[in-house]
Amino acid sequence: MDRPNVLLVTLDQFRADSLSCAGHPVVQTPNLDALAADGVRLANHYSQAAPCSPGRAALYTGTYQMNNRVVSNGTPLDSRFDNLALAARRAGYRPALFGYTDQGIDPRLATGPDDPRLDTYEGVLAGFDAVLHLPTEVGPWIDWLRTLGHDVADDPEAVLATEPDRPADHGVSAFLTDRLIAWIEAQADGGEPWFAHASYLRPHPPYAAAGHWSRAYDPADVPLPVPPADDRHPLHGHMLEHPSLAAPADEEGMRHLRAQYYGMIGDVDHQVGRVRAALERLGRWDDTVVVVVADHGEQLGDQGLIEKAGFFDASYRVIGLWRDPRRPAGHGTVVDRFTENVDVFPTLCDAMGIEVPVQCDGVPLTPFLDGEEPPWWRDAAFYEWDWRDVVQFLGEFPWPWDRRPETFHLAVRRSAERAYVHFGDGSWRCYDLAADPTWRTEVHDPAVVLREAQAMLEWRMNHLDRTMTGLMLLDGGVGRFPPPHPAMVPRPSALAGDPAPLADGR
Repeated sequence: MDRPNVLLVTLDQFRADSLSCAGHPVVQTPNLDALAADGVRLANHYSQAAPCSPGRAALYTGTYQMNNRVVSNGTPLDSRFDNLALAARRAGYRPALFGYTDQGIDPRLATGPDDPRLDTYEGVLAGFDAVLHLPTEVGPWIDWLRTLGHDVADDPEAVLATEPDRPADHGVSAFLTDRLIAWIEAQADGGEPWFAHASYLRPHPPYAAAGHWSRAYDPADVPLPVPPADDRHPLHGHMLEHPSLAAPADEEGMRHLRAQYYGMIGDVDHQVGRVRAALERLGRWDDTVVVVVADHGEQLGDQGLIEKAGFFDASYRVIGLWRDPRRPAGHGTVVDRFTENVDVFPTLCDAMGIEVPVQCDGVPLTPFLDGEEPPWWRDAAFYEWDWRDVVQFLGEFPWPWDRRPETFHLAVRRSAERAYVHFGDGSWRCYDLAADPTWRTEVHDPAVVLREAQAMLEWRMNHLDRTMTGLMLLDGGVGRFPPPHPAMVPRPSALAGDPAPLADGR
C-alpha cells in the first residue's frame, strides 16, 4: 500500500482506564480489546487540553495550547495553523467527517459580520468534507428518530437524556455508524484510498446510555470514585461547589452515573466492532490504518468532580489505540511511555507518506508501531487548562493587576513519579504519584519541587512557536537553519517511499 485508507475515531470523553484490556474490574470492551490485540495500545496516552475545542485543536494541529491558543469552546482557531485534514488533502485524500470537530472559524476569514460561521464554535475543521455533521443540536439524528415514529422533544439535551427509552440501534452512536458504513461501502469500488474521521459524541454526557446499554451494568457492581483530599487547592474547592462539576453527593446517584457512563462505553465499543466487521466484509481491514483516541477524559466522580476540568489526570488521560496493517512488528504490544494527542497528526503524516509540518509539537509514534522504543522519547506528559470562560461561575477570584485572564490558567507536567501543577497566579501543587496514585499526597521537599518546576520551564522553552524560527534568509534564498544533527535523523523507514522525518518531528 503506497497510501492506506485512514479511519480516525474519536470517542468523546473516554477515560483511559475504561477498557477491559486495561484491567477495569467491571467494563467489558471486547471490540476495542480486539483492536488493541491487533495493533498497539498506548497505555499512558494524554489529551493536551479540555474541554472539546481546546482538546481537539491540539489533536488536529499537533500543537500545545500554549501555541495554538484555543483556550475555550468559542476561541477561534487561527487559520495560519496546518491541520491533519489539510495534510490529508496534500497526500491525495478527500477527508470525510462523520460527527463534529468543534473548531471555530478564524474571524478574518469570515465573509462579513453576518457570516453564520461566526455564531458558533462548532464549525467544521478546514479540509474536511462534512458528510454527516452532528454538532450539539444533533439535528439529523433527531429528524431520523421522528421518521421512525419517536415523539422526541426539540431540545437536543432532552433527546440525548432519554436514550435509555429507545432501542440501542436507534441511538446517536448507531446512527453515525450506519452512515459511516454506508459511505465506506460506497468507496469500495472507487479504487482510491479514503480518509474518514468518525467523531462520536458518546460517552460524553448526559449520562444516559442508549437502549439496553443503559441496563448493561448494575450500579451496585460499579466501583466508587476516589474522594477529594481534605487539603486542596482553592480552585479545586471552587469546582466542588460548582453544580455542573460537582459529583452527586449521594452514593446511589454516583453509582447510577457511573453505570450509565460504562453503558455508553459499551455502546461505542459495539459501534467500533460494527465498523471493523464492515471493513473485513469488504476486504478493506488490512489496508486501513485505524486510530482511536479521545479529545479529553472524564472525572467520573474522582476527586469529587464530574465532566472534564481542573488538573487531575482523569480529565486528560484517554484511550489510545493504533493499528497500521503495514507494521505488524508492533501488533499486540502495549506502550507504557507517555504519548500525547499532539503525536497523532505527525504520525498520520508518516502513515500517509508526507512531511511532518514544522509547527508540530508532537512527534511520530512510528517507532512504537514498529515494536521499537526510541531512547530519546519524552519522560512525562503535559497538558493545560484555561478557565477564563468559567471563572465567573467558580466564586471570587481576584482579577490580575494587569487585567490579563491568563492568570486563570494552569499547566501540568505528569511523570511516572509525580505531577507538578503550576497556576497562572504563581501558586503550585506537586503530587507524589509513586506513593499515592490518587493525587491525595503532596510533595513539599523544595529540592524536588524546584526540579519539577525547572522541567516544566524547559518544556515550555523547547516548544515555543517555531513558525519562522526554522528558516533563514541566506544567499540563494530561504533555507532551513540550523541543519539537522545526524544523530537526530533515524534510519529510513522499512516502507518504500516513506519519508525519514527528524526524530523531533521538525
